[in-house]
Amino acid sequence: MQHHLWLKQAPQVGAFYCAELPYDADYEIRGYASHRLWRAINGRPVGPPYHRLSAQQRERLVLALRALDGHMDGASYRVIAEVLFGRQRVPERGWKTHDVRSRTIRLVKAGRELVRGYRALLRPPSRKQ
Repeated sequence: MQHHLWLKQAPQVGAFYCAELPYDADYEIRGYASHRLWRAINGRPVGPPYHRLSAQQRERLVLALRALDGHMDGASYRVIAEVLFGRQRVPERGWKTHDVRSRTIRLVKAGRELVRGYRALLRPPSRKQ
């Protein structure tokens, strides 16, 4: 693993360094990342990333971004659903009340939120919410 540090001054032999971490909503994540960096600098195993996305979470993110891309290109929800889920899953009749339509709409909304707050891709959902 390779790390890059940007220091205000040239590094000095025998000097001690610190990390400044603001007490904000991302403090816990920054603290964990800082601890992983310290472990790497000292030759220890860094450990797992703060949050690993499950295969299901990764798939939903991919679908959300693809759905938003289609929506921004002017595709209808029906066309987006056919591309994402296959034509056989999209009914000829009863489209307005079908669960695939609802799922497609939710994916487009989720994609909008991801683009608005791209950090949500990197930050795990809060358990407090």
